[in-house]
Amino acid sequence: MNSKSKMVLAIIIFAGGWIIGSNNNVAPVITSSVGGASYGGGFQSDISVGAVPHRTTLGTVHIVNPGDSIQTAVATAQPGDTIQVMPGTYSETVYIDKDDIHLVGVIKQGNRATMDGLGKLNDAILYSGNNIIIENFRITRYKGNGIMGQAGNNFEIRNNVIVDTGIYGIFPQLGTNGLVEHNVVSGIEDAAIYIGMSDNIHVAYNEVFDSVAGIEIENSRHAIVEHNNAHHNTGGILAFVTPGLPIKTTEDVIIRNNFVLNNNTPNFGAPGSIVSGIPAGTGILVMAADDVIIEGNIISNNKTAGIIINDHSFATTITMDVESDPNSDRTMILDNVMLNNGYDTITEVTALALTELHTGLVDIVHVGPSNGSCIINRHRYRTLGIGNYGECDFTNTDSTDTYLLAGGAKPRTIDPEARGEIAYLGVCTGCHSYTGRLIGPSVKVIQAMYAGNPQGLADYINAPIKRRDNFPEMPAQNYLDAETQFAVAKYMLQVEN
Repeated sequence: MNSKSKMVLAIIIFAGGWIIGSNNNVAPVITSSVGGASYGGGFQSDISVGAVPHRTTLGTVHIVNPGDSIQTAVATAQPGDTIQVMPGTYSETVYIDKDDIHLVGVIKQGNRATMDGLGKLNDAILYSGNNIIIENFRITRYKGNGIMGQAGNNFEIRNNVIVDTGIYGIFPQLGTNGLVEHNVVSGIEDAAIYIGMSDNIHVAYNEVFDSVAGIEIENSRHAIVEHNNAHHNTGGILAFVTPGLPIKTTEDVIIRNNFVLNNNTPNFGAPGSIVSGIPAGTGILVMAADDVIIEGNIISNNKTAGIIINDHSFATTITMDVESDPNSDRTMILDNVMLNNGYDTITEVTALALTELHTGLVDIVHVGPSNGSCIINRHRYRTLGIGNYGECDFTNTDSTDTYLLAGGAKPRTIDPEARGEIAYLGVCTGCHSYTGRLIGPSVKVIQAMYAGNPQGLADYINAPIKRRDNFPEMPAQNYLDAETQFAVAKYMLQVEN
């Protein structure tokens, strides 16, 4: 049979499959999501409704005016104090290394306190303290991060406008019990909102757009992502496991009642990084994450697919980790509104469609093994790879209000002997995985370069020099004291996966 005959046969088979499917007029069984059984799994707090602890007083109020230094006010403030930053422009990096500080930009007639990195500074606000609140700022033109948490618990990041801050917009790393809400984040080359290795997180009422990834839940547990607007990114909302990080799982994530629209922006992530492998046109992506519920979202006009669930083998930029389960198990898909997804999909999805005699739009794609996954009202969606999904025995998550801890998490205290480990977990693993490329080179590469020379690595951490054209410039970590720099260098050179 010549190639033309094979093509004709393929077209006939496709047409036959489509006709067979379209003539199936048996009325489906419709499951109502209203008033049915509600999800009974997930994190169970001792008290049903949790929150980030709120202080009852402002403490001493420190006023920062244009021309003043925010960092000087932080240095003066004591736990329990509030720092009010007046409208104006401030070009500095602020590091909060004490507990219970409320850093608030004052908005007057629409004018905000603006932190401008001038395209030169790396980070706007870093915090390692517990019970930190950061709100009402406009942050722009930083090269690394807008707001980054480094192992602080009980945090609130809200009502900030973050534009073009390089790698991450909002990035809590290694924190427990945190709220990220009412922020507008755009123009980020990795993730607008990136929850890294954290627990008991609530991400709500944010708008994220014009970034590679809108919202990422990475190597984190017990997270709810709801009422967000993720549009015009490469990928809208992601829950996944990055191999090679100390925490090996992402699990117990509810993604509900979000707008996930038009996420077709060409991928402009750093070449070789994990997010550079996200195909443009991805609505919601679940990769190697377990117990993820997708409910009540409006998902439309994402050209590759509305929802993609896959294992690590489907990701071309992933370096495998034998300690990480590569599969996505117990994915639960409830009622979502899905319109015009998969209209210009990628080759890999087209190949899967061939095996199922599927043509046309694609709402849901599952690639790789999966145990215990389920869906309701599957007849509503154009699907690939979900033949082994069962029928969910619940129809909504109404009984699950939040995973935040009532009364808050215990504040993190750092033993001096553990400062190297905590700095590694809270700072270094934001950009370096053990085996593969996250943002910077892998820890194994760094170990080979600096074997037996922790002081040399500490010197580089303090004042790095760009050495690789295909990697972003590493920012100086000179806000860490010399003892911490040496401790983290020593820990990094001996850590194993």
